[in-house]
Amino acid sequence: MFAKNARRFNGTYLSILDLVPITEGSNATTALKNSVELAKHVDEWGYNRYWIAEHHNMPGIASSATSIIIGLIASETTHIRVGSGGVMLPNHAPLIIAEQFGTLDALYPGRIDLGLGRAPGTDHATAHAIRRDLKSTANDFPEHLAELETYFTERPNALVRAIPGEGANVDIWLLGSSGFSAQLAGFKGLPFSFASHFAPDFTLQALELYRNQFTPSQVLDHPYAMVGLNVIAADTDEEAELLATSLKLQFLSLNRGTPGKLQPPVDNIEDYWHPYEKEAIERTLDSRSTIVGGPEKVKRELKAFIERTNAEELIIRSSIYDQQAKIHSYRIIAEMME
Repeated sequence: MFAKNARRFNGTYLSILDLVPITEGSNATTALKNSVELAKHVDEWGYNRYWIAEHHNMPGIASSATSIIIGLIASETTHIRVGSGGVMLPNHAPLIIAEQFGTLDALYPGRIDLGLGRAPGTDHATAHAIRRDLKSTANDFPEHLAELETYFTERPNALVRAIPGEGANVDIWLLGSSGFSAQLAGFKGLPFSFASHFAPDFTLQALELYRNQFTPSQVLDHPYAMVGLNVIAADTDEEAELLATSLKLQFLSLNRGTPGKLQPPVDNIEDYWHPYEKEAIERTLDSRSTIVGGPEKVKRELKAFIERTNAEELIIRSSIYDQQAKIHSYRIIAEMME
């Protein structure tokens, strides 16, 4: 469950969510190299886990082949746990996921997490291209999860076996942005991660559902919740606010249905959106999901966020255009850890 050198902030473990962003003027090769560079740093600084998110048909995200990138990051790090945040289960046959993550566990024993989502992680047309048969829907998620769990158990006489996979030491997490996965994770006694970084309206409700529904299992004897959070830290509040305009532009392009590469910061974000767009984006990126500032502000608001959610762990996403500024943001946070 924990990296050997993991440290905590205010009693809470801190982790990284990486979409492997492709910045304007760059390409997927550079994006992957940047992720490796960042992972090496945070591995040394005591972050607990480094998760890659599956997305498809997104010009600004290079994390579509999630399990391959997990292997890359694990091969370049030593302590930090590496996993998916998440693999979208409707996109894949459970047997294939078991084989892929069984192989990862064989290569990097005790360091692999399998976070599972029930959305396709893309648009309808791309989902069709991935799955072909759309009769399988998110509503089939519990059935597919049960099948996947079966492949990780020792079944020497089974007709179909996951090899590698059987007996693998892979931690399974359920991910969600609503109440469905929260209740299912609680019912099955699995750890749960909520995507507060883009769905803050439902955070407290989903966490309450998870904790109220929780039934002890062989995996956990008490609830364990990790909450997503956008954090952009810099040496001053003003510098952080400037860096955060890239994140706002990213959400603006998503809201308009025109996703693209991560843009450089801009001096006046007001020139780029209409008032109704500003209102919607600033509501999504308010203090319930996003922290932007210098060290003192970030430290203060991180503590407040932990107190509000009672999260055992935070998973931090930093959408920062400049690679060195992104590394520095995570370094600032690391310096606050106990």
